[in-house]
Amino acid sequence: MPNPWTGKGNPYTKQEVRDRLQATLDQNRAIIAAGAGTGISAKFIEKGGADLIIIYNSGRFRMSGHGSTAGLMAYGDANAVAMEIGEFEVLPVVEEIPVICGVHGSDPRRRMWHFLGQVKDMGFSGVNNFPTHSIVDGHFRNVLEETGMSFQKEVEMVGLATKMDLFSIVYVAKPEEAVQMADAGADAIIAHVGTTVGGSIGVVNATVDMDSAVEQTQAIIDAVKKSNPDTFFLAHGGPVNTPDDVRIILDRTDAHGFVGASSIERMGVEQSLTDLTKRFKSLTLK
Repeated sequence: MPNPWTGKGNPYTKQEVRDRLQATLDQNRAIIAAGAGTGISAKFIEKGGADLIIIYNSGRFRMSGHGSTAGLMAYGDANAVAMEIGEFEVLPVVEEIPVICGVHGSDPRRRMWHFLGQVKDMGFSGVNNFPTHSIVDGHFRNVLEETGMSFQKEVEMVGLATKMDLFSIVYVAKPEEAVQMADAGADAIIAHVGTTVGGSIGVVNATVDMDSAVEQTQAIIDAVKKSNPDTFFLAHGGPVNTPDDVRIILDRTDAHGFVGASSIERMGVEQSLTDLTKRFKSLTLK
């Protein structure tokens, strides 16, 4: 749906985003969603043919040279950062593909219905639950759940987004979380299997190996398929980093595609800038 004022492709309705993703699957191609922390990343991710661009606060840390996990810490206002990246960097340069806003659904300072209205008015086509408490575990997760900053708040955010005709693509770490999200109207479920490995600021060792990543991803898919078979399923994180890794996931699970943040944006910049600089530095004087 072109914007009536500019002719550009944002925003799209919930169904229009779903139709676009289904068209990708109908062509027997994997769905690829990519995180963007800067306008230039978004511009060239779109040129590369990604199906969706997702903006979350971790992108700012990632492209500032810090680990993406910084996005889970109290280093800034996650919702404000995502909106700022969208308004001033990404939305002005993306021509056609849908842009998704990472929303910290458990933020106690936001009236979520009001904030999602702002997200929609900004020109985003949907929401993602990041920062997400689904990837927090142990005692701290219990404290979050008991003190009103629970994963259920993220589920409620997705339920509101559904009522507001916003597409939703969400992170989950467990089958039961996936079912909660699907019941709330989530369009796409991302099986998050841990922090991405590799590069200068990724983890050295994956929290799970590839076999475990395959098993976790398929368990999440199976749990949702029973109640909502029309859901799109994607993989993210851990040892699933390169195109070859994603090939394994696609071959061994029923996933429809992949969400890459560090895997696409950070890895692409790290190696290409290093190699290009080395080429310049190899020049000698006559």
